[in-house]
Amino acid sequence: MTASSSRTRAPDTTPIGYAAAVDALRSRGRFGISLGLQRVTALLDELDHPERGLRGALVGGTNGKGSVVALALAVLGAAGLRVGSMPKPHLVAYRERIAIDGRSVSAYRFAAAVASVLPAIDAVTARLGAPTEFEALTAAAFAELARSDLDLVLVEVGLGGRLDATNVLDPGVAVITNVQHDHERYLGSTLAAIGAEKAAIIKPGNLAVSGASSRGLSPIRDRCTALRVPLRLAGSRRPYRAVVRQADWDGVILDATTPAGVLNGLRVGLLGGHQAANATVALALLDALREDAARRGAALGVDESAIRRGFAAATWPGRMELLTGSSFGRVLLDGAHNPAGARALAAALGELGMRGFPLVFGAMRGKRVTAVLRALAPLEPLPVFTAVADPGAHRPETLLRIWRRIAVGGDAASDPATAMARAAELRRSAEQPVVVAGSLYLVGAVRGMLTGEQEV
Repeated sequence: MTASSSRTRAPDTTPIGYAAAVDALRSRGRFGISLGLQRVTALLDELDHPERGLRGALVGGTNGKGSVVALALAVLGAAGLRVGSMPKPHLVAYRERIAIDGRSVSAYRFAAAVASVLPAIDAVTARLGAPTEFEALTAAAFAELARSDLDLVLVEVGLGGRLDATNVLDPGVAVITNVQHDHERYLGSTLAAIGAEKAAIIKPGNLAVSGASSRGLSPIRDRCTALRVPLRLAGSRRPYRAVVRQADWDGVILDATTPAGVLNGLRVGLLGGHQAANATVALALLDALREDAARRGAALGVDESAIRRGFAAATWPGRMELLTGSSFGRVLLDGAHNPAGARALAAALGELGMRGFPLVFGAMRGKRVTAVLRALAPLEPLPVFTAVADPGAHRPETLLRIWRRIAVGGDAASDPATAMARAAELRRSAEQPVVVAGSLYLVGAVRGMLTGEQEV
């Protein structure tokens, strides 16, 4: 538990409206990246380090972070625990970035959290330069979670690990889901280099969990050895492993093995056979959380019943998420934006019998677009390329040219709404979903259109 016992007390700052809070963040640039811990550490120092009272897990890795958090969060909720999280990136509204028990905080609470850090931002800017949007959001989220009387927090790393703003947090458990190629400009071009960046979230006294393998695992093992940190491993032929028995539109059924025993017929509500790997990491994470609590003389009360109920009920917006009822018909959203994510998406679509489906695709610059599209090409999708309204997005015509070096056909649309309308016309049946992929920012834009959610 955090030191604070109030679940409703607002910070003692001059209130601002939600729109003003969002504007204060947007002025720093949603897509800006400036790695380093100096500014965020200074921010938290100004705030008397609210993060130091938070216990739980810091979750890094190339892919699967959100799914692992969603699975663990659902189990902990089923066990009656109050858990905070920091989903990223947000899909539609900024307030999604601070959540309690899987639900975004209110617009009022979000605005109050941002207002509480604005004086600290001014002080740090004068000394060290302006904090980035992500640094400001991280400080605001830590401050809000520290006020919320939580049992645990599950915090996703933003980019890499070593220099990511979330790495100021030491909640007791460090998780690295896997190590794949992504963000090479910042993290390095080899799996060993990327793994070393991610391994840096492991701190002295932690318990560690990883589903990484091969060259990506080596630096994680090395750091755990150097720091004498116990490491739980998930994956094939490891203490935490699983075999998929069934994968369909209702989710996945698997047989899981842990050091404590076997969980046969375990249903996972998330779509795609690749969720078996995420489920094993989540099981190892839950064991690590139990051990960390025991070290502090506490008990989490997470039993097999909570695991089964939580896994079956888990949801994760924008990741293999099927939405129905809109004017575009059935739409499957998945933020696959790197080669490993695209391969997982392609495998999941194959399991669901998907072939020759309409695909709305967009990507940000700096991504390995050719490799992503090559992973999807064997399913013979009918792509419509588009872009979100940001200068960092690839132009649709550029994406179309890349596609035509791989396969035939394709179309380009200037905006997501036009792309969705064109893609819906390409459906071969009313039951065939339009797939939206390539960028979580695109997924967020489309999800907002489908659900009617708005920023303000």
